[in-house]
Amino acid sequence: MLSRAGEHLSATAVSAKQVSTGSNKKNKRSIKSSAKKKPLGEKRIIGWREWVVLPDLNLPPIKAKIDTGARTSALHAFHIRPFEKDGVPYVEFVVHPVQRRRKPEIRCEAPILEQRQVTSSTGHSEMRYVIKTNAEIGNESLVVEVTLTNRDQLGFRMLIGREAIREKFMIDPGRSYCAGGIKKKMKKLNSKEHT
Repeated sequence: MLSRAGEHLSATAVSAKQVSTGSNKKNKRSIKSSAKKKPLGEKRIIGWREWVVLPDLNLPPIKAKIDTGARTSALHAFHIRPFEKDGVPYVEFVVHPVQRRRKPEIRCEAPILEQRQVTSSTGHSEMRYVIKTNAEIGNESLVVEVTLTNRDQLGFRMLIGREAIREKFMIDPGRSYCAGGIKKKMKKLNSKEHT
């Protein structure tokens, strides 16, 4: 993703070269206007792993891996059971939100968006339930499609795929937890538990 900034710089360098050689105005305008349309400066930089809050599911903040190789986000879930609520298809599931721990177990439910065949990075293919939920990374709120799958043997309880982040974020693969805002969210969560 950061290479796109490099592309922007080389486009600017070409534009300056064209100006000095007196090339036609049409080319200069198209390069300048395309550079103006890229909102790269407006995007927040996040690291290869970040804290994610899923307020609709009442989960504590979850350590998530940012995975641009995955289109859709995935949440660790087990005891996945579909049911109907007022004629609407829902899915009930249990989450271990803390990395490498089996406690706490938090029961969640959400409307089913669809079922989708998903192939993992290891080549394993499975049919998964997909839900749509609100998510917060730092101070940014977004709506994400999340597939539910058992990630117990994997390091992270959640993967954030490229569809969730492409509009608002750029990734610096050499950094972790740069979005911030987690202490305030933890304090807010703890105060809800005690009221």
